[in-house]
Amino acid sequence: MPHELTLHSIRPVTHDVHELTFERPEGFEFRPGQATDLALDRDGWRDEKRPFTFTSLPGADHLQFTIKSYPSHDGVTEQIGMMEAGDGVLIEGPWGAIEDKGPGVIIAGGAGLTPLLAILRARQKSHGSLDGYRLIFSNSKEKDIILREELEKMPGLRLDLVLSDEDVDGIHHGQVDGDFLDEAGLDFGNMFYLCGPPPMEDDVSSALKARGVSEDRLVREAE
Repeated sequence: MPHELTLHSIRPVTHDVHELTFERPEGFEFRPGQATDLALDRDGWRDEKRPFTFTSLPGADHLQFTIKSYPSHDGVTEQIGMMEAGDGVLIEGPWGAIEDKGPGVIIAGGAGLTPLLAILRARQKSHGSLDGYRLIFSNSKEKDIILREELEKMPGLRLDLVLSDEDVDGIHHGQVDGDFLDEAGLDFGNMFYLCGPPPMEDDVSSALKARGVSEDRLVREAE
């Protein structure tokens, strides 16, 4: 049976990303990195389920999602961006293969940051520092960077911002490709975490494997 959630608050994070906070159902458990299938609890939308990652901590008394809206799609994410406190959604149980397997290199593209954000937040809370974690975060433009201020303040986290469509001082301009990986001074014996648009994931995964990263050291959602 799906869980019925009531929206407590919604706030903008960037021009097209919102942070939504819901009341948490009693006994609902998940681990950092997991997602759920979510649908709007309104006529015509209950069968339109979409996967979204929890970005709240497992021990919090609320559930939180950080969701990017795509108005051009005329779909669920556009509707989510227009939600108001008191609106309802339906969620299924948690699922997902992305989990914290220790220090390593996180490569995220756009909204693909969200499962890895949950992992970083939980790790910081439990260990006090993110020493040994490096985040390579790729976006199209500077305005698209999700929760940049929070990421920059995370203790111990090494942060590399990459913009594909805009050249900004202090931020790498280009793609996260094989050349970037070679120039980034990475230890390919590390654990690697990967989440982003499917074409990016496939390209980066292939590039990492070509550089000796074995499947058991590559954490990503199951294909």
